[in-house]
Order: sequence, then C-alpha cells, then structure tokens
Amino acid sequence: MTQQPQARTDLEKIYRAAVAAVDPARLVGLAMDGGCLGAEQVPDLIAGASRILLLAVGKASIGMAREIERRVGDRLADGIAVVPKDSAATTERALIVKKVASSHPVPDESSVEAARLACEMLHRATPDDLVIVALSGGASAMFVRPAEGLTLADKIAVNQALLKAGASIRELNVVRRHVSAVKGGRLLHHCGGARVLSLIISDVPGNDLATIGSGLTAGDWSSFGDAVAVLKRRGVWGRAPEAVRSYLERAVAGEVGTTVKVGDPILERVTNVIIGDNDLALNAAERAASELGYHPHRWKGLHGEANDAGRAIAKYLCEIEDERVCVVAGGEPVVTVGGIGKGGRAQQCALAMGIELSQVGRGQRKRIAALFAGTDGIDGPTDAAGAFASPDTVADSERVGLSAATALGRNDSYNFFKASGGLFVTGPTGTNVSDIFVGLVNY
Repeated sequence: MTQQPQARTDLEKIYRAAVAAVDPARLVGLAMDGGCLGAEQVPDLIAGASRILLLAVGKASIGMAREIERRVGDRLADGIAVVPKDSAATTERALIVKKVASSHPVPDESSVEAARLACEMLHRATPDDLVIVALSGGASAMFVRPAEGLTLADKIAVNQALLKAGASIRELNVVRRHVSAVKGGRLLHHCGGARVLSLIISDVPGNDLATIGSGLTAGDWSSFGDAVAVLKRRGVWGRAPEAVRSYLERAVAGEVGTTVKVGDPILERVTNVIIGDNDLALNAAERAASELGYHPHRWKGLHGEANDAGRAIAKYLCEIEDERVCVVAGGEPVVTVGGIGKGGRAQQCALAMGIELSQVGRGQRKRIAALFAGTDGIDGPTDAAGAFASPDTVADSERVGLSAATALGRNDSYNFFKASGGLFVTGPTGTNVSDIFVGLVNY
C-alpha cells in the first residue's frame, strides 16, 4: 500500500508489543507467583495440592499447559491440552500433557472428541485433587458436548446462523451455554468434587466469566429464556433446527436441568482468575508507542458493526491536530454477513476505515496509517491477522482494478487487501485477547 515504510514498521512493532504482553507462559507464571490481580490465592492452592490434573482449552492452551506442567512437576498426574488444528503439528511436545487437536472457528467431530477425552480424564479426579483449567479464547468451538437430544450438526447450524446475523460474542455464548452439557459451569459436574482453579486469558470485552469459553467453570447469569430471546432477536429462531427449538422450549418449561447459577454451592470450591485481557495488551501497545516517540490516545473501544467502527475511528483520526499521535483501541466488533466474500471483522473494519479516510482524510495534510488485527493472528476464516488502512486504500485498489465499495458490500475484504497489498499476516500467535487497533496520525 502507499504508506510510509516507517509507519507500517511502527504499527507492526506496536502490535507485536501488545501480543507479547499477553504471552500465555508469562501470564501463567505471574499468576502462579500470585503476581497479578485476583491471583493471591493461587500459590497456596497449588502448593497445597499433592495431585493435580490439568485441562487447557483454547488458542493459548499449549503455552499455558507447558508453563503449568513445568512448574508443578511430578505432581501433575494427568493432563490434556486442546489445541487448534493449525497449531497442533507445530507446537513443541509437552512432557506429560496430551495434545488433542480441535477445530476453530467452526466445531467438528474433533471438538466433540476433545470434550469426551477431557471429561473422561476429569472423572478420575477425587475431592482431594486440584483440577487446573487453563482457559483461553476459542474454547467455545474447540470444546463441544451437545446437550442430551442434540447433535453437533444442530449446534453448528445455530452457531453459523447467529454469526451471519451479526450476533455479539455475549449473545453467541448465551445460546452456546444452554445447548451444551459442559458449558455454563456444567464442566464442574465432571470434576469429582475436586478443588478447581481456572486460569483464564480473556478474549471478551468486560471479562465476563460466563462468556469466556462459554463459562466452563463459572456461574451462569443467563437463562434458557435468554437463549430463546437471542435467537428470536437475531431472526434465527425460525431457521434453527427443530431439535434445538424443542429442547429450549422444554427447558424454559422447566423440563431440562439448567446451567450452574451464581451462588450454587458447587462454586464454593472453584477459583476463577483472569490472568490476561485486552486492556493488558493495550497498555503494552501504549508503552511501545511512547518509546517510539508517539503520544498515545485510547479510543473508547471496538464494538458494534465493523463498518460503523471503522468509519467512526477514521473520523476521529481526521480530527486530531497534534503531531505524532498513536491511537489504540480494543474489542470485538461484529459483521452482519450479507455477501459471499471472504474476510474477518478486523479486515472489514480496515476496509470501512480506508473508504472513509479516502473521503474525509485525503484532502488533509495530516498523515494517517492504521492497522486492525486479531491478537490471535487469525481474522475470521483467513490466514491473515488483519489489514492496514490509510487515506490511499481506495486509490491503491483502483490501480489494480478493484472497487472498495463493492468489496465492502460483498464482505470480501480479504481478497481486496490481498490484491492491493494491505493484508497483515503473522500466523497464529498462540494467544488471544480479541482484536486491537493501532492508528498513527502525523507520524
């Protein structure tokens, strides 16, 4: 793209500093030393356990599992790390923990097998044991056990319909919890009464325990009625499989056992600790920007429709008059899919921003360069982490015969940026705290 090389280099440096700050092994180490907020009990819990079982699930699972097993040594009786398929072949072999490859973002039979193997292991736990659950983003798709009477195909159909309808992660996981036999705290029923410690890297704005990984070990504040309401609000209820509608209707009528609720006695032996989140990454991004000579600003957050988020931040950048400003933001926008293209929410944000900048920023003298990217290195079903945007995004595409507006409407941001040179590709980072935005003004 037509961007100053130094600006792009600085954007990448700031992004990589943010990702490094949420390195799974680093975060686990801090927590096990009691060095992060809320982890004061963690050292004593681990020191007091003679026998430990480990379940790590999510995009950061291998890094978390490796650090836990290194620290607890021969007290680790058994363990499973449920890892993304695209990283299973490249990660180092753990000493004890068994790696189980699973699917993301769409679950498949490997996701069901991962949950089966994990529950089988946890059934061997006793009340004298400590179960450590290392949880990170991606777990909802990678760890699947449908509720009785439902199938994997039922869950996939509902999940895909909600994604295309632009449902937020909070809405998605309200439904996921209520059609699952392990989510919404139900995993605790498989732990044999053991003490449970969950070390959690959050990919959810606000760090709601019930939403991260669909709350495997957390109390659920929502109801079956809430799940039905989400499906109806998003226009999915009528298209959901009959088995799902029937199950939820029976559940609302009280004919199906509910999720674990806040205040349930089973939670008295559970300690849930957030050890890393998007704010931690953004703080590191701001420090990196300062070291590069920028004045950091924090935007209010990435949320709502990706198109709207991209346009809003573009307008904000154009209003900045100061020299060498770095604006950072984090969150998880959504894309209501209306086209048949390929892309992800970060790339969609970048494309919407590029179009807006071409209209309101191109005639200005200030220089603007920006990057939207997922901290996991994976944006939607693509091999890109995200994309760069600038006032020249549209002009760059026109030189290769592309229409930015058409690509935006088709949700085809990936092919657009691939052709125009704006893709940002890192490969899987091994962590996940949602998306970040970095924008440079008058660099």
